[in-house]
Amino acid sequence: MASDRRDQAVRAAVEHALLSDSQPVVALLDATGVRASAAALRAAFAAVTDAPVLHAFAVKACPLVPVLRLLHEEGLGAEVASPGELALARAAGVPPHRTVLDSPAKTPAELREALDLGIAVNADNPQELARLDALVAAASTTAPLGLRVNAQVGGGAIDALSTATDTSKFGVGLRDPGAREWIVRAFLDRPWLTRLHTHSGSQGVPLDRMAAGVRAVYELAEEINAAAGRRQVDTIDIGGGLPVNFASDEETPTYEEYARLLAAEVPGLFDGRYGLVTEFGRSLLARHGTVLARVEYTKTSGSRPIAVTHAGVQVATRTVYAPASWPLRIAAYDAQGLPKQGPPVDQDVAGPACFAGDLLAVARPLPRLEPGDVVAALDTGAYYFAHHFAYNSLPRPAVYGYTVRPDGTVRFAAVRAPQPLAEIVAESGGELRDALVAEEEPAGAAQ
Repeated sequence: MASDRRDQAVRAAVEHALLSDSQPVVALLDATGVRASAAALRAAFAAVTDAPVLHAFAVKACPLVPVLRLLHEEGLGAEVASPGELALARAAGVPPHRTVLDSPAKTPAELREALDLGIAVNADNPQELARLDALVAAASTTAPLGLRVNAQVGGGAIDALSTATDTSKFGVGLRDPGAREWIVRAFLDRPWLTRLHTHSGSQGVPLDRMAAGVRAVYELAEEINAAAGRRQVDTIDIGGGLPVNFASDEETPTYEEYARLLAAEVPGLFDGRYGLVTEFGRSLLARHGTVLARVEYTKTSGSRPIAVTHAGVQVATRTVYAPASWPLRIAAYDAQGLPKQGPPVDQDVAGPACFAGDLLAVARPLPRLEPGDVVAALDTGAYYFAHHFAYNSLPRPAVYGYTVRPDGTVRFAAVRAPQPLAEIVAESGGELRDALVAEEEPAGAAQ
C-alpha cells in the first residue's frame, strides 16, 4: 500500500540522514505510485476508445526534469505554458509531437519557436489567432493548431481555479454574444485550424460539470465539421483537472470513473472520429508526494500547543494563504522516523517564516509533538515542493524519489539537490552588491 511505502520511506530518510540539522526539510516522491497513476490514466481511456489519445502531463503541476522523464517513460507527453516549461520538457526528452503549448499570453517568439519545432499550439484569443495567421503565411509548419474555448459551464468550490465561468480569463467565451458564429467562421477561414481545446475542471469542480464542458466543445466540433463539409476538426483537447481527495488515502474520483462518465455523456467523442488530448497534472502527482520537516521547538501560547517546524509557506504556499481551500493532512513520526504514538492532542503545526499565518495546520489532533520529531505533510506531490516561495530567503528543499524493494529496503534517487546558500546570494544580486553605491558618473557621461 502507498501508506506502507510512505512509512518505510520516512524511516529510511531519517536513518540515511536525508533529514538532518543541515537539511531539516526534504521532499519525497513515491515513484511506484507515480507509475501506477500513469498506468491507471492510460487504461481508463483505452477502455472507452480505440482512438489515439495523447496524455500530456501539465508541467506546471511538478516542473522537475526527472519527474517529466519518468512520466515520458510511462507513455505521457507534456503540456507546457511558458518557455521555461517547454525547456524542461525538452530537457526531459519529451519530443515535440508529444508536447502541447497552452498559455494566455504567448509572445510572437514563443509561437514562432513552437511552429518551428512542430509543437501543438492552442490559440487563446482572436488576437493570438491573428498572429498565427501571419506566422503560417510566412512559413510552412507541421504544428497542429487549435483554438481554446471557454465552455462557460460554471465554476467550482475554489474561485481561483474555476476556468469555465462566464468571465474566466482563458479562451474564447462560447456563450458570449456572437462568439459561436465567430468561432465557426474562424475555422472555415483557416483550413489549417484543426483542433479545439477546453479545460473546464480543476480542484473543487464536480465531474458532471467537467463533462458538460467537454460535451459543449464536442458539439461545437460537430457544428464546425458540418459547416466545412469535411472533418476539419480532427482532435479535441479536453484538458485535465480531475479533483484529488485530500481528506483520506481513498483515491476518489478515479480516472476510470471520469472516462466512463465522458463515454456515457459524449459517446460521439469516443467513436474513433476524433483524436484526444488530456492535460492532467495534480491528479497524477499529488498523492505521491510527502514533505518531511523536523520539529525544532515546541511551546504553548494561550494554552495552545505549537510545534515549530522547518516547513511552512516556502513549500506549502497555497495551504498557508488559503487553508480552507487547501488543507493538508499531517502525519507525525518520532525522531527515529517511526509513526508517533500517543493520545491525540490539538496543536498547531507552524512553519519557520516570520509571520503569524505561517501554519501547516491549526488545532490538529496529533500525538503530542516534541523537538526532534518529524512531521509529514501528505499529498504534496503537485504544486507544493516544486513551487518554492522564497519567503525569508528560505532555501529550496532537496527532493528524493523512492522505491521500496521486495525485501523492504528503500532506494532513494536524488531528483533535485538542496539549494545552497551561495545560490540564494547569487539570485539576490550578490555579484552586484556595489551597484547602488558606486560613484555616480558625471552628468552627461552616459549616452
